[in-house]
Amino acid sequence: MERTHIAFFGRRNAGKSSLVNRFTSQELSIVSDVAGTTTDPVRKTMELLPLGPVVIIDTPGIDDEGALGNQRIERSLRVIDETDIAILVVDGSIGLGDDEKQLIDVFVRRKIPYLVVINKSDLGAVTDLEIKDSMTVSALKGEGIEELKEKVAVIIRERKVRPLVSDLVEEGDIVVLVVPIDSSAPKDRLILPQQMVIRDLLGKGAIPVVVKDTELGIALSKVGKVRMVITDSQVFGKVSKIVPDEIPLTSFSILMARFKGILDQSVGGAYMLDELENGAKILISEGCTHHRQCEDIGTVKLPNWIREYTGKDFEFSFTSGLEFPKDLSSYDLIIHCGACMLGETEVASRYRKAKEQGIPMTNYGIAIGKMKGILDRVIKLR
Repeated sequence: MERTHIAFFGRRNAGKSSLVNRFTSQELSIVSDVAGTTTDPVRKTMELLPLGPVVIIDTPGIDDEGALGNQRIERSLRVIDETDIAILVVDGSIGLGDDEKQLIDVFVRRKIPYLVVINKSDLGAVTDLEIKDSMTVSALKGEGIEELKEKVAVIIRERKVRPLVSDLVEEGDIVVLVVPIDSSAPKDRLILPQQMVIRDLLGKGAIPVVVKDTELGIALSKVGKVRMVITDSQVFGKVSKIVPDEIPLTSFSILMARFKGILDQSVGGAYMLDELENGAKILISEGCTHHRQCEDIGTVKLPNWIREYTGKDFEFSFTSGLEFPKDLSSYDLIIHCGACMLGETEVASRYRKAKEQGIPMTNYGIAIGKMKGILDRVIKLR
């Protein structure tokens, strides 16, 4: 399930950490009178009523000082890329300053829903009450916290979430999911996109049938009329030969691109594979961090497939987790994973940066579909 990322921003000693602790009813962040106590973004994944599954992020002050302080500010601003809802905490005894106004401009420009929370109402010197989308609280006394949660809940309910696969099927449809088991697969568990697809299908009343690629042919001969086949894109070549042309075929990562809203840009980026010159620079980026296996798709399989497809050699770079370059100008192509571990805002931010800098960007499944000669077939469902 997609978790809404709620980030708290503000100047040092505005009471961000105290408010986060009140908001979550946990001692999530260290609280101190010393300015700059929060030195790195603090993240907490949790279920929070009445909001549901969320990620809460406490950030360092945006007015920090010195060389180290500038690094902390940079990390705070980096959090904006993954923020679905921003909470701007303002010290009510000081009011709204230029730092906060600049952040509001960023939120507006990025179309990030935000609330201005004027803290320290208990001091009786609250200013800037005329600020749009603002409210007053006292993190010290716990005043206004439930109202803040309710306002955030309203924003969450109003957020438009794209369907993953449920809009492509009807109740009672049989959907075959191909899940290859190899050395890089997590033992005894399905990866997140597979789980998400299964849950979405069950919610629609469709019937998911999960098989390994080695049993796909048997499954198709026994389960009756199949609405579609969804496969791990690593076995696109093998699966496309088994699945008849009249049965729609796609992959988990292509559905994720559709779900995240970056499918069209990813399809366009895949055609750059035909244009690359020998020695071109390719960035392969993953949204999660995991132990690399000898047959890792990002660092081993994809580079080999690209060399085989193009007949050329390239310079590959790799990033993972929240690591993603600000300056992409040195790359000729970016290939991203399905981004199941990243929120929609984070994924959109990465693709936006690539588009602004004129760098083609695609994802694993779409790139593999292109190299296997079946791209037109596997994106028909969009």
